[in-house]
Amino acid sequence: MNNKSKKILLLGGLRYLVPVIKAIHELGYYAITCDYIPDNIAHKYSDEYHNINITDKESILKLAYELKIDGIMSFAVDPGVTTAAYVSEKLGLPGLPYESVNILQNKALFRNFLAKNGFTVPKSKGYKKTTDALKESSLFNWPIIVKPVDSAGSKGVTKVEVPSALPKAIEHAINFSLSKEFIIEEFIEKQGFSSDSEAFSINGTLEFISYSDQRFDNKATNPYTPSAFSWPTTMQESYQTELSSEIQRLLTLLKIKTSIFNIETCIGKDGKAYIMEVSPRGGGNRLAEMLHYATGIDLIKNAVRAAVGEDIVDITQPQYNGYWGEIILHGNQVGIFDKIEIDDDFKHNHVVELDLWVQKGDPINSFNGANDTIGTLVTKFNSAKELSEKMEQINQWIKIVVK
Repeated sequence: MNNKSKKILLLGGLRYLVPVIKAIHELGYYAITCDYIPDNIAHKYSDEYHNINITDKESILKLAYELKIDGIMSFAVDPGVTTAAYVSEKLGLPGLPYESVNILQNKALFRNFLAKNGFTVPKSKGYKKTTDALKESSLFNWPIIVKPVDSAGSKGVTKVEVPSALPKAIEHAINFSLSKEFIIEEFIEKQGFSSDSEAFSINGTLEFISYSDQRFDNKATNPYTPSAFSWPTTMQESYQTELSSEIQRLLTLLKIKTSIFNIETCIGKDGKAYIMEVSPRGGGNRLAEMLHYATGIDLIKNAVRAAVGEDIVDITQPQYNGYWGEIILHGNQVGIFDKIEIDDDFKHNHVVELDLWVQKGDPINSFNGANDTIGTLVTKFNSAKELSEKMEQINQWIKIVVK
């Protein structure tokens, strides 16, 4: 293994793990990937691969014990987060309390925990049976949102305007739930943009937290799948301060020590600040990579260090070196990818990196969830006004041609 003295088991094999494997190698460690899809791209870059379902906690624990790993991560891979916490706790590895991670990863448990501890939270309830939910539909102020309790990437999420549409929405949510459970919650009318961005705690203190402006494509098959992000956020400073304080309180209550987090928040038209999701993993959509561009802070390397109990370095609250946007490339129809067209002036003045995941002739889906992404575009602007103007008119500058 040369100098790769510490072994890290990565759950999953998605594209978002490739920069994690690169960081592991740069730090001199040994990368092992694991899932039940041998053709996943990350396995091409790891030092070793094992074909095991990452939701099978006991099988992953057995593998981890046999491999004598030094750390385990489920970066940007939601189904493996509770498994990673379970294994780290059983083997005495660096990690987070399994009970706390279970709360964070289950939307129904999380909403109950927030409500019980006095956080601002929309009225919600988790269900196992469709009949129970239908009987209690009058308990909620409509419209409502129906979600799987245990999925990410906006998969299985439906906004429901009328009771007659509820059974279909529940069926859709169940289809995307590993546990076949779902949650109903009252829909929050947003003020401004919602935020989906990264945070990092060290020994229980929130040392880095970022907020973004999260955008959506109302022409997408699933209009609740994020289609773009930008930094710095336009969220009022007072709301950022309130949310940061409440997130710190949440981490303290859950006895969370050192971890990267993906955190979703929003401000309601009722003037209240809501914590929507706090997942103890790096987010998808290359969010940590975008923050490296925008702030110079390497969250990925520090997440790797945290996984093996090494000291965290160079983490401070973010200072943004410009105005940054990420565009999630996607098609709005099922078909065969032909090409991407980017306006010449936009490309010359604003595009920092194009990361295209498909080639001419590849089949693509309509945009129903994060797994339908076909690439990302990293952009930079000279002012907040320019960023806003360009990001609000993405379809004028970029076109995905599908045949």
